[in-house]
Amino acid sequence: MAGKIAIYQVLPRLFGNTNKSCIPNSSYNTNGCGKLDQFNQEILLRLKSFGYTHIWFTGVIRHASQTAFSQFGIEDQSPLIVKGKAGSPYAIVDYYDVSPDLSNNVAERMLEFEQLIGRCHNAGLKVIIDFVPNHVSRAYKSLVKPSGTEDFGEGDKTDYPFHPTNNFYYIPDSQFVSPVVNETYSYPEQTTREFYEIPAKATGNDCFTSTPKMDDWYETVKLNYGVDILNGGTEYFNPIPDTWHKMRDILLFWAKKGVDGFRCDMAAMVPLKFWEWVIPQVKNQFHHLTFIAEIYEKERYEHFINGGFDYLYDKVGLYDTLRAITMGNGETGEITKCWSSLNGIEDKMLNFLENHDEQRVASDFFMGDPFKAIPALTVALMLNRAPFLIYFGQELGERGMDSEGFSGMDGRTTIYDYWSVSSIREWIESNTLPEIGHLYKELIKIAVTDSAVCYGLKYDLQYANSELAGPDNKKIYSFMRKSDDSLLLIAVNFFSTEKSAAVKIPTGALDYFGLKGQILMDGRDIFGDYSDKFSIIPDQPVEIKLDSYGVRVIKFLL
Repeated sequence: MAGKIAIYQVLPRLFGNTNKSCIPNSSYNTNGCGKLDQFNQEILLRLKSFGYTHIWFTGVIRHASQTAFSQFGIEDQSPLIVKGKAGSPYAIVDYYDVSPDLSNNVAERMLEFEQLIGRCHNAGLKVIIDFVPNHVSRAYKSLVKPSGTEDFGEGDKTDYPFHPTNNFYYIPDSQFVSPVVNETYSYPEQTTREFYEIPAKATGNDCFTSTPKMDDWYETVKLNYGVDILNGGTEYFNPIPDTWHKMRDILLFWAKKGVDGFRCDMAAMVPLKFWEWVIPQVKNQFHHLTFIAEIYEKERYEHFINGGFDYLYDKVGLYDTLRAITMGNGETGEITKCWSSLNGIEDKMLNFLENHDEQRVASDFFMGDPFKAIPALTVALMLNRAPFLIYFGQELGERGMDSEGFSGMDGRTTIYDYWSVSSIREWIESNTLPEIGHLYKELIKIAVTDSAVCYGLKYDLQYANSELAGPDNKKIYSFMRKSDDSLLLIAVNFFSTEKSAAVKIPTGALDYFGLKGQILMDGRDIFGDYSDKFSIIPDQPVEIKLDSYGVRVIKFLL
């Protein structure tokens, strides 16, 4: 049976940048930029040694930027429609191109990406890239599109707010006005570089005005999938809208390059009917592809799974739950409610504690200490068969407390600026893991190698222990995982102090696992340096000592 999927998300722009003296809000030439070739075989094998199965490269496809490579026909975009000097990876300016920032030989940038895919595959890593179907840059213009391919908007009827054959939505008789013009913290040159868009197009976050605000996705324009959003959402899907065909061709283009999956940005902002149409077509040619949906509406989860997606973000479920408990704002019983509310699709969720949108767990805005998130990490890794995601630097205790430019000091690592990530830089240079890195490596290894975690059954012990531990039970969580050859008892402590937990294993749990009437002996901890032994007697508590923010993973012989 297939093992657990473990994804490592990384921004190449930042990952390989060795500049120790980056200046906030500075250019490509000043701060430097990581390159694709810095993911050499040594680095990829180091990542593989953590147990990762996939690597998600964010920011590969060419997006709007304030950096020009004029000798290669690549011009910069106006600061009026670019967030930061480097620009957002989610404001695509050419869906058939690779970001020139990331290449050593700009003329060979696509070849360099293809070679990277080859290196990843040789290291045993599959490659995921972003697919951004809801919006594109306001400056979208493909320089390298295949012969016979039309750009988005090329044949649009721009005097219609909505037309079924258009790629964009328009605000007729208007001119786009960037919110950057009136911002006091804007870069000085932002009032000198003009950008004209007449008529104005609707903004990517469904903002139908020519004057979006700073907190709108003002650098992007909304793509039209045949839905008249301003008139009741009437759908015009017959004939198939032009945007559908264009997006299918883009997916097939990258699949032919050798990528193994797509993380689909804001998938729920695109009609479900499109996904039901496009995913089977693409998978018919590339059966191995994985589709992951960024989606935050729990009531739509099952529809998107049935619509063809392999996995969905579990941000509003397990992430929010674990964050609240870790920060002292929730009880561990909420974990049980969280997974049970998914009605059997929990293994189709993507678990994580960090990604490019979320604050670093070690930041002052979250826990301020990466070790305090180890209980939450353990639950995210081992509670179910779902894949999990590690954001680059998370495993090294990266704090994300830089003020990089457009991205201020907010506990996140910038996606908009040219910058260097100190924890990653030090790890690359020294090839030495900090203590937190060793803990991550141990836990990930268990998650991806132990059959009970990869594809075993789960039994949540929270209810069975609700009356045993008293108030302590609100911050201690335990569960079991079982496969044919492995039985694990996992307990975590969200308290800042040591606790002694009495974890009862009910007869019902052993019956569920097909171990009725058995007394299991010789349990030993496979995480950490503990030497105590454990036995399971049905309906009797197992005494487990837990350090502050501690974790015990106890394996019983079968």
